Amino acid sequence: MSLAKNVEFLRHFPKLNGFNGLGIYGRTASAGAESPLVEIDGFGTNPGALKMFAYVPEQLPRASALVVVLHGCGQTAAGYDFGTGWSTLAKRYGFALLMPEQQAANNANTCFNWFNPGDIARGRGEAASIRQMVARMVADHKIDARRIYITGLSAGGAMTSVMLATYPEVFAGGAIIAGLPYGIASNVREALGGMMQSTSRPAGKLGDLVRKASKHKGPWPKVSVWHGSADRTVNPGNANEIAKQWLDVHGLPAAPMSTGDVDGHPRDVWWNEDGETVVESYTISDMAHGTPLGLAGNDERYGAEGAFLIEAGISSSYHIADFFGLTDRVSPVSEAAKEAAKPTPSSKTVRSAATESLQSSDLAATLWSRAHKPVRQPKPAPREPKRGIDVGAVITRALTAAGLMK
Repeated sequence: MSLAKNVEFLRHFPKLNGFNGLGIYGRTASAGAESPLVEIDGFGTNPGALKMFAYVPEQLPRASALVVVLHGCGQTAAGYDFGTGWSTLAKRYGFALLMPEQQAANNANTCFNWFNPGDIARGRGEAASIRQMVARMVADHKIDARRIYITGLSAGGAMTSVMLATYPEVFAGGAIIAGLPYGIASNVREALGGMMQSTSRPAGKLGDLVRKASKHKGPWPKVSVWHGSADRTVNPGNANEIAKQWLDVHGLPAAPMSTGDVDGHPRDVWWNEDGETVVESYTISDMAHGTPLGLAGNDERYGAEGAFLIEAGISSSYHIADFFGLTDRVSPVSEAAKEAAKPTPSSKTVRSAATESLQSSDLAATLWSRAHKPVRQPKPAPREPKRGIDVGAVITRALTAAGLMK
């Protein structure tokens, strides 16, 4: 990518004080928000040097599901949980929650390193750390191994793509919000190019990137894609590329099998021969870069507005949980007390005897219903896109981080 194109690219970003590298990608200021997450120590060799946070409701049902949630740049696990309401959903519907957290020592802007070859390969770096966290949760809470899911925003969305590709046997499904396809970048420069241009690639080539990431031959995770049509941080064309990648993996046609509106926003759907929805794609009308918030189908609200947590009239967290099949039964505990989970200190450290088994080279080598047509609703009047902040004087630093200037 030429210097001129990089400058033009960065002019489209909002201003961000203290920008460094990819800090524009999903930053928020909700680091101190309250959340019931508890920090857990001793989950394995942790080659990616990540932190592990989790929330497990009282009286967790036997063989429950697990949802892994990945924050964006500049965010924390607790802040993103508070904004998206995932722990409230976990309490209401009775599933366990795992929220890995990046450290500034790994990335100055606490972005998951979704473009670094040492962190996005099976058995290596941050991808391996997240896998070890999943193994710890399964061992500690007797999670149903067939009901493990993952989702994330922005850099966390791109890392969700990584986990679905490198550990497809682990995850039954994933949801990628304002992210990018797996394998399109191997350095910062390529990452910036993918964010700006969203180069169209052949479906077969995109699918091969996933197929070559592991020895897995199927079945493959189902995937939900979310992107704002007015996103100026990550080109909305990336949503098409993500869908294209997973449609090829599933052997499905490019044309949607069903289209419609959900809460006023377009949704495309593809299902397999058994009638199960395996790929869906939401375009959030007039929304900028962030996670869409709104009332859920039960007229309840999950999460709270904040930086890159945008009121859009649709609750992505609820719809994603529904796509994962987690909203069919309300937890008895939640039915008796529907208020949000009370926060507990997030500094608590928990160790497990299961850690010993995670250290073995044997395990380290392997640590690694039918479709429903969307309900058509009247489309609301277009809203002004909600914007983040401008780049201004940070162009030089960004180009330096991208390796294009000294």
